Amino acid sequence: MYAIVEISGFQFRAEKNAVLRVPLLRTAEPGQTLKFDKVLLVRGDEEIKVGTPVVEGASITAEVIEHAKGKKHVIFHTHRRKGYRVKKGFREQYTNIRVTEIAG
Repeated sequence: MYAIVEISGFQFRAEKNAVLRVPLLRTAEPGQTLKFDKVLLVRGDEEIKVGTPVVEGASITAEVIEHAKGKKHVIFHTHRRKGYRVKKGFREQYTNIRVTEIAG
C-alpha cells in the first residue's frame, strides 16, 4: 500500500515505515507526530483511489526524525574578459520524516 501526498508544495510517494526527505518543517520538533491531509492518490492491494484533487478522508501520519542540512551547492558566475567573478553558495535545509500510518 502506498500513497502520493503533497507536503510543502512537493509530491512524495509514501509507504509505511518509509523515510521521506521533505523541505524544512520549521514548526515540527524531532519526535513529534504530524498528520498530512493532502493525499492525491491511495493504492491498496486491489483498489486505487484517485482524488479530485484530494482523496476524501485519506491522511498520512508521520513522525519527525530530524532536521538537517544537505551538501553545499556552489554557484559561480563569470563574464569573460570583464573581470567579473562571483561565487555564492547555500546548503538546503530539510526534515526527515518516517511514515507510520496511511489511512484511506
